[in-house]
Amino acid sequence: MSDVYVGPIVLEVDGTEIEITQVSPSVDTGRKLVKTMNSTGRAKGHVNGIATYNLTLEAVIPKTGTLVWENITDAKLTIYPEDTASGGLTTTYQNFTVQTVGRQYNVDNEARISIAGFALNCIEE
Repeated sequence: MSDVYVGPIVLEVDGTEIEITQVSPSVDTGRKLVKTMNSTGRAKGHVNGIATYNLTLEAVIPKTGTLVWENITDAKLTIYPEDTASGGLTTTYQNFTVQTVGRQYNVDNEARISIAGFALNCIEE
């Protein structure tokens, strides 16, 4: 039996799909070390924090369109499994908001835009 891998990635902004070429999601758990003064001279615990979902992605810059990349707020980014029949999970990052935008131009490839931002929620279904 062969393995099933993650498939297409779709960024949806106001009902419009954006072509994504790369995405790097990461989760910051928000946990922090609690330092106390004690006889052992070392930390003895941690405190739970608020998790944040950070995303870095690249998209192909369309030839036409009026999308202002730095104004993207409350977008949805979905990562689909290649084959849902074999039990793969769909991962959706909700309320994605852009923090930084950069552009890349290369003689060998298409023009791309680099976007970094955060999502308020992550759902796997």
